[in-house]
Amino acid sequence: MLYAFGFERIGVVVGDLYFVNPEPDPGQEGPERGVRLELRVLERGELKGSIYSARPIMIDRPLWRGDLLESVDGPFASFDRTHHHPRFRAWEPGLRVFVEQLSADPLGWVAERLCDLDGLLKEAGVAPDEVGPADPADLRRAVPQIMGAINLLLEGIRDGRLAQPPGHEPVTAARQGWL
Repeated sequence: MLYAFGFERIGVVVGDLYFVNPEPDPGQEGPERGVRLELRVLERGELKGSIYSARPIMIDRPLWRGDLLESVDGPFASFDRTHHHPRFRAWEPGLRVFVEQLSADPLGWVAERLCDLDGLLKEAGVAPDEVGPADPADLRRAVPQIMGAINLLLEGIRDGRLAQPPGHEPVTAARQGWL
């Protein structure tokens, strides 16, 4: 499932994720599941018809990523693989950065980071003029809705509806002993 929140020149996308790293670092072996959120650039296209036509909107390049992940074999909500990617080079994320506060309180940490767009942009090496003047305030006002979407995704993962391996029997909380 994917949620998208758009503002003047930036957007936030949030979705569930089941991921197997083909070249894991030691201690990161095995599949991961969770929620991925990305701060992205929005590109608005030209009208495709009359002044009443729909305008194309592209969710373009990533600026920052947060991965609220956990190992599939571990307990639900362990967030043992939770990290962020403060920088991107074009479409490629930088290294995983593990932050103690992010693992201890992932939802609180993400909400705090989203409320500080200027700080996220600085850490990402993105010039402030790449976003719209109202984007920081608009994003801050939308943080409760974004966090609501993250919570809905986490509920779907816990219930076994989301973040499932492709073509396999669902990994449910009951089957893993989480309930």
